[in-house]
Amino acid sequence: MAVPSLDFPPGPLYFCESSSGRKAIDYEPRVEQLCRRHPEMGPCQYERNNCRARGGRVFAAGSVEITMQTEAEYDKKVMRTRFRAN
Repeated sequence: MAVPSLDFPPGPLYFCESSSGRKAIDYEPRVEQLCRRHPEMGPCQYERNNCRARGGRVFAAGSVEITMQTEAEYDKKVMRTRFRAN
């Protein structure tokens, strides 16, 4: 699966959709600038994963769902290594 092309319009980058409704994922301005250019970076992924941990689903501003499969493609792009504690 290829990483979806995301053309971010002005406004929030991502939305967290859960049973309580749809809420924008807010980033600090410098982090938002980074995420607009490189959505695969750790701080961007961290907030998306927080949404999922609370039972939500993540959508980009263009209503494209950012799934765990998309996140795996992002990880390949940045060659991220994860270490797990015992």
